[in-house]
This record gives sequence, C-alpha cells and structure tokens, in this order.
Amino acid sequence: MSRINTNVQSLIAQRTLNANNGALNTSLERLSTGLRINRGKDDPAGLIASENLRSELSAANAAVSNAERADQVVNIAEGGLQEISSLLTELQGLLTASASEAGLSREEKEANQLQVDSILQTIDRIASSTNFQGQKLLNGNFDYQTNSISSSVETFSVNGAKFNGSSQAVDIAVTQSAQTAGLYLSFGGSEVNLAGATGSAFTIEIAGVDGNRELSFASGTDLADVVSTINSFTEVTGVEATTSGTGITLTSSDYGSDAFVSVEVVTQGNIQGSGVYGFQAGDANTIDSGSQTTYANAANVVRDAGQDLGATINGIQATTRGREASINTDFLDVSITVAESASQSLANISAFNITGGGADFQLASDVDIAGKVSLGIPDVASRKLGYYLDESGATRFLDDLGNGSALNVVDGDGVAAQEVISAAIEEVSSLRGRLGAFQQNTIGSTIRNLQIGIENTAAAESQIRDADFAEETASLTRNQILVSAATQSLTLANQQPQNVLQLLG
Repeated sequence: MSRINTNVQSLIAQRTLNANNGALNTSLERLSTGLRINRGKDDPAGLIASENLRSELSAANAAVSNAERADQVVNIAEGGLQEISSLLTELQGLLTASASEAGLSREEKEANQLQVDSILQTIDRIASSTNFQGQKLLNGNFDYQTNSISSSVETFSVNGAKFNGSSQAVDIAVTQSAQTAGLYLSFGGSEVNLAGATGSAFTIEIAGVDGNRELSFASGTDLADVVSTINSFTEVTGVEATTSGTGITLTSSDYGSDAFVSVEVVTQGNIQGSGVYGFQAGDANTIDSGSQTTYANAANVVRDAGQDLGATINGIQATTRGREASINTDFLDVSITVAESASQSLANISAFNITGGGADFQLASDVDIAGKVSLGIPDVASRKLGYYLDESGATRFLDDLGNGSALNVVDGDGVAAQEVISAAIEEVSSLRGRLGAFQQNTIGSTIRNLQIGIENTAAAESQIRDADFAEETASLTRNQILVSAATQSLTLANQQPQNVLQLLG
C-alpha cells in the first residue's frame, strides 16, 4: 500500500518519541532534584504520606528545640539556687558561731549579724534577679497559684500540675490517722513513791528519735517535777511528757512510724505503781490496759512507735511520712502536710484549688496536654524560705533572722533559728534535686526519644520521596537510547512517502 495523505508510521513514531522524551525528562528531573516525587502526579498516595511525615518531622525537631531551651532555663535557675545553697551553709556557720555565750563579745555577735543581714539581702537579690531573657525564674513567677485552702492543711507544695479548664481541685482522703509514739508510766499517786525507802532512787532511761537521757528521781518527787525534768531534755531526746491522772504520758515530738518512745528502768527501788503501758493501736490517747509491763520487767526496755498518715490524693494512693502525704504523677505532683487535728480523723478534705501558674514546656510533637510538662518553681526569697512553727505557735521564716527580728543571732532564739535554717537548706536542696531530676530524666529522655523518632521518620520519608539514583541513572540511559531510536525511526517514516515518486516515473 502506497498512501501519502496519512503517514501512519510517522504518527506512531511521533507518539513513541513524545513518550520517550517525557520519560527522559522525568528521569532528568529526578536526578537533578534528588526526589522521586516532585509533584502530585508522580505518586499521589506517596505525596500525601510524605507530606504527613514531613509535618511530623518538623514538629519533632521543634520539640527537641523546646527541650533544649527548657534545659537552658533550668540551668540558669539551678545556678541561682546553687549560690543560695552556699549562702545558707554560711548562715548555718554564723549562727553556730554566735550561739556561744562565753568568750564572744556582743560586738562580735553584732558583726555576725551584719553578715547575716547581708546574706539575707543577697538571697533576696538572687531570687529577684535570676532570669532567662528577662523572665524571672526564682521570684515565684513559675509557682502555682492556689485558692480555697482548707484549714485542715498545714502546709503544701505544688511541684507540677497539668489540667484542662480554669482550675484543678486537690482533695485528700484520710484513710489512717497519723499518730505519735506514746507510753504511760503509772505511779499510783501524785508523786514518786518508793515505799519509804531511803537512799534509793527511781532511775529510768528515756529515748526518742533525737537521743536518750538517764534520769533519777528520789522518793517524794512530784509528778509535775518529773514532767518538768523530762521536758527540759525534749530537744535532746525528742520526747515530751505530760501528767495524766496518777501517771505520766510520754509522747514523741513527731508523728509517724519513724518516731518512737522507749523506757528502760535502770533502778526501780521499791517503786509503787503498776508499771509501763502502751497505747491502743493507732491511738496515742487511749491507754491499752492489756499492754502493762511491770517496772521490774521494764528493765528490758519498753518501746512504742508512731503511725504514718494513710491517705489518697485525688484518688491516688499517697506516699506518707508522719502527717505528710504526697503523690507524683504525670498530671499532678503535690505534697501536703495535714494539720494535727485533721490527721486524727478519717475524713475527706478539700485541700485547695490550683488555678494556674507553673512553667509549661512543650516536649512532644503533638500539642496537647499529654505532650506538655509542667514544672513549679517557688519563690526562694528569705521571707518564703525555712517554714517553721515554733513552740509559741508562731510561723517563722528565714527573714526572721534579720536584725531586730525574733531569731537574730545577737539575742534571738538560736534553737528556732537553726530549725529555720535547716528547713531552708532542705527546701532549696529538694528544689535543686527536683530540677536536676527534671533535667536528667524528663528532658534528657525526651531529647533522646525524639531524636530516635526523627531518625526513623526521616528514613521513612526518604524511602517514599527520595529518588533511587541507581534506578534513575539506568532509566536515564534506557530513555536516552529509546529517544535516539524513536528519532531515527521518525526520520525513516518521514522518508517513506517519497518512494511514491518512483511510480510516477
């Protein structure tokens, strides 16, 4: 067949050449960009998956940056706390040096007081000036805001809290009362009665968590005097005494299973009285009449321990010590000291409400409550450090060591001052430990986990979107040959109609 109006072979060659040129262009584009998917038509499903992975990758990288920023913030806060800790240690030394009465002039004490005042001012200055990009870190800016605090709560601290809404209620249910340790010494009268014996004494050794003392009482000593003598050593033994009927009740100064009271009768003489009694389990007020130990048998030591509070906080079993209960979960980290009266009864307590505050860090790629970590950093000014309730019931803080205040080192209460300083050191050390744990465990683990996730996400995205150069170079070579062959075929197809001219001769 010799037709010239329609060159079918040329049309076929043109179509093939165009297809080969398109394939060649695609190979060149992939090799020049390094991507297998450059536009939606290359792989619609692959493009969707790739864009989703790219989004996750970007969010994960931002989360790593947030975690690193959080680490820097905590580093600066820790630096300020470290200096405050050193100042508190120095303060402890000044207090001890000033406690000596003999060999220390008033002028020297006043000079020490000047140093104390300087330390307190420095602590306040550090608390108000430690900042990150102008944001104060240790002045309470990142402490939690609370209201509706129950009178059944003596003290509390909120270390971390995450919640949706405007507030988070904190409720504590007392399931077991907190108790002091206690023993009852029965003398059968209002005085120590050795049944007329002369030259003998009733000698006992009383011990508590702080130490022990051996005390001797002559026949005829009033129980009130016995109590007064025992209480004069309370700071040494941790044991307090009160008269109760015809006997004396000994109780530990502190609550909890760590507290104890023990009595050992060293010399009993002809002491009148039924002996030593314990208290009913979980009750430091009611004598257990079945626990009587005669004074003769009390030579083997009679001992009683206290009882820790039992409680749940927001439905979670709390860790307790004495009257203090605490929980530490991803959503709530609080510590509550229940007031003495409230710790004796099994009841539900609406402790307080958390209304805001804290330092929130976004440490996950998903922006939701689970991806955030909340950290509370309290005010460490001297007026907020070293909470202590003295014997008069007055609340003392570190600033009470200032000149003219109740706990100054010149003529103030040195015992209470040391309790305040010890409490302040413990508070700052606990805060530093909590910040350190946050850095090491929360931030460190988060960064490592995110980096692994970034590696795997990037690998998955690369598998979908990146070009395989070995495959694409082979395809390029093939398409180059096909384009050349199609071009040559088109040339031959275009020349074929000219053969008709030979028929016209």
